[in-house]
Amino acid sequence: MVTKDQRRRQLAREKFERQQQRRVQARSRARQRNIVIASALAVILAGGGIVWAAAPWEKDDTKDNASADASPSAAPTSKAPDPCEKPAEGAVKTATYKKEPALAIDESADYTMKLETTCGDIGIDLKAKAAPHTVNSFDFLVGKGYLDHTKCHRLTDQGIFVLQCGDPKGDGTGGPGYTIPDENLKDPVLKGDVYPAGTVAMANQYNAQAKQGRDTGGSQFFLVYQDSPLPPDYTPFGTIDEAGMKTLKKIADAGVGPMEPSQNTPPNATVVINKATVTKK
Repeated sequence: MVTKDQRRRQLAREKFERQQQRRVQARSRARQRNIVIASALAVILAGGGIVWAAAPWEKDDTKDNASADASPSAAPTSKAPDPCEKPAEGAVKTATYKKEPALAIDESADYTMKLETTCGDIGIDLKAKAAPHTVNSFDFLVGKGYLDHTKCHRLTDQGIFVLQCGDPKGDGTGGPGYTIPDENLKDPVLKGDVYPAGTVAMANQYNAQAKQGRDTGGSQFFLVYQDSPLPPDYTPFGTIDEAGMKTLKKIADAGVGPMEPSQNTPPNATVVINKATVTKK
């Protein structure tokens, strides 16, 4: 015969199991929403700039009241320490431009972009021949100091694994005032709808479901620190060097902060581009 105490423990275990199942389902739904297929992580235009739109996380408002007989839920982890330095003094440029700058780069030459960040340097080999409009735009903007003192405003660690930068407003809504065409979407590195680790690509407002929003890149770009499933809709225009990948790993290891009203999930690390330079080899 089952005693009252045994029955109570059984009910507690069953309740705990139901809670755990709901949590697993919620996490699964959240992961699916954060994989960019069609418009799950579509890039949209808002406030005149580029932002990545992601569905909010599923909230779990249940409380674990299971008895000691049931396995305890995992204890919350503490926030990782900030591994980065304080930003250098200086102000973000606020100028915007009416039209894309005229092509002035040498498409047959090799160019590199160096991001001196608070977390370490990130070197990028640019694809001038494959993405001349994009490389030319960054050569122009960097020459104006446009990226200096800007923060990288978004880090994702579910579904896709990218750090997004290039917004002077720091909230995902900023841009240079002009747009540039999509380029290099048939780059051989984009195999199987995956942007491999080390890729640098443009954010844009393309909506795959509606098939609208081509040629809407601005100044925002993302750095891929781990292979990420993405359709070939975002101009790949550079490759991160070994030292830059180590910097990205340090940023990623520090984790993601809570979602902001802008729907951005900022990095826990203080990631600011103190100085950006583009160099012709």
